Amino acid sequence: MRVNPQGAGAADAPPAGGRSFTTDARRVQIVAAAIGTVAELGYARASFAQIAKRAKLSSVRLISYHFDDKEDLFQALVDTVQEQVRVFMQPRIRAHREPGAMLAAYIEANLEFMADHPVEMRALVDVLANARREDGTPLVSTAGFDTPVALLVQHLRDGQHSGAFRSFDAVAMATAIRASIDAAANRLAVGGDFDPRAYGRELVTLFDLATRNEAAS
Repeated sequence: MRVNPQGAGAADAPPAGGRSFTTDARRVQIVAAAIGTVAELGYARASFAQIAKRAKLSSVRLISYHFDDKEDLFQALVDTVQEQVRVFMQPRIRAHREPGAMLAAYIEANLEFMADHPVEMRALVDVLANARREDGTPLVSTAGFDTPVALLVQHLRDGQHSGAFRSFDAVAMATAIRASIDAAANRLAVGGDFDPRAYGRELVTLFDLATRNEAAS
């Protein structure tokens, strides 16, 4: 259990056995402020003072009360955006049954999320690229980041088994698809004239032609 530091409101204190609604709401508020701060200023300038200012907190101690340290806060930032992506994408993919349509939905949903949530994507890319400890190791954990690729590999193999996709190296194809999507995230983070939806449509055409089993058409 966290010790309530001087300056933290009693309403934030969690009851025995778990966090209170107020505590969870405050954590969400702080993570949202961290996302906005990183997106605007960059990770290097995203201090607790800047985050507290954006969150309209009376003291940076409120951040330290809800998060153990900078690593804890920025891990929460990464986890939050990843969960937003999952919630956004899953119903769009599950609305289809045919392997090619599901692959198209997967690609389009990724790019639609980027188009609709540029602030979150800029923050995520910046933290993953620049958040480092003093020894140079990543500040946040990327454990599980291979899961989307693993699931994509399985989908491609299932599509090959059903005859919807041609024969190809599923790992190589999944890696190419994921790398193309990640390239869009990096491009969006740079700013400027970039249309994620138009890019997504081109990727759908590209990987449809790359995976389609012409004999089954």
